[in-house]
Formats: sequence, C-alpha cells, structure tokens
Amino acid sequence: MHDLFVFGLSVFASLFAIINPIANVPIFMGVTSGASEASCRKVAKTATVTAFCIVLAFVLIGKYIFEFFGITIPAFKITGGLLLFYVGFELLQSKKSTIQSNVSVPGNGTPEPHADFDESVAISPLAIPMLAGPGTIVAAMNYAAAHNYWYILEIVLILAFVLGLTYVALIFSRYIYKFLGKDIILVLSKLMGLIVAILGTNMIIDGIKMVAA
Repeated sequence: MHDLFVFGLSVFASLFAIINPIANVPIFMGVTSGASEASCRKVAKTATVTAFCIVLAFVLIGKYIFEFFGITIPAFKITGGLLLFYVGFELLQSKKSTIQSNVSVPGNGTPEPHADFDESVAISPLAIPMLAGPGTIVAAMNYAAAHNYWYILEIVLILAFVLGLTYVALIFSRYIYKFLGKDIILVLSKLMGLIVAILGTNMIIDGIKMVAA
C-alpha cells in the first residue's frame, strides 16, 4: 500500500509538471479569442477528454508496442529521459512553441476578438500537442512499463485527475490570468521546467542502472 502511495505521488508530480495547467492558461486564452463562454467550456472539455484518450491508449498498448518493435525498457527509459530533459530545458529557457507564437493575449488579460471561431482548436493545438504531447506520453508509458495492473490503474486515475484540474484551469483561465499575472505564470512555468528536467535525468539514470545490472 505504501509503495502505491509513493508511486502515485511520483506519477502526479511528473504529469502535473509536464501538463502544467497554469502555464497553459494564456495559450488557451489565445486560441479561444472571440469565443463565447459556452464555446470555451466545450473546447476545454473536448481538449481534455481527447488528451486523456490519447495518453490512455499509449499507457494500455505501450507494452505491445515495445514487443512489436523489440524495444527494451532500459532503452525506452534513457531515450524518454533525454526527451523529458529537453522539454524541461526548453521551459527553463522560456522558448516559445509554435502554438504560443501563433496566439496573442493582450496585457489586460482579455483576448482580442476575432470574427470567426473554429472549435477544432480543441483537437489541435490544445489536445495535441499542448496536453497530450510527447513528454506526457513518454512519462505515462515509462511509469506503466514493467508494472502490474494496479499500478496502471493508479496511473490512469491520476491522469484523469490532472486533466480534470486542467479543465478547471482552462474554463477559469481569464480569472486566473488576471489574478496571478503574466510574471507569476512565467515563474511557475520555469519551476515546472526544472522539475521536468530533473525527472528526465532520473529516468536516464534508472535506464543506465538497468543496463549495468
């Protein structure tokens, strides 16, 4: 029971840091510019549910993907760790993604209105790659690898919880942005980047230990 609790804390910290609900607030505001309150809620729901389904699929069939391509657990841990470290490093450097460079949020926290609004943004770029990006998929698959069904069930429940928090953050994005401000959101993003980079390094070390064992 203790092992499940410690494992759950590790999974939560990892997924929360990578998905980073608060840091995604200004991005969501940008891509939903000009949308009504109802449309924003619909987009947030579609994005989080789609992201959950995508990551869930990789968690459940990840083992069979490994077997089909002959991928070993140590190789996955080392490669996945390098990828997570890169994601965290980019967050620390405050580099704009292609998503962020295509949207804009005015300084007063109110998105500029657009004549038309396309709800397909819920799928891309919100669900993919903002929420269910490579980092999220790699982290979830890494935790699911070489674990029994109880651990996998815990991963799925934690994933649902984190995406539930993300949904709440998105539908209240305008209030969160006004309350915290751009600078605090930037600081939180950098802290999450540091955590993700450390998690990536830890995965690399675990992979090397497995090879050496």
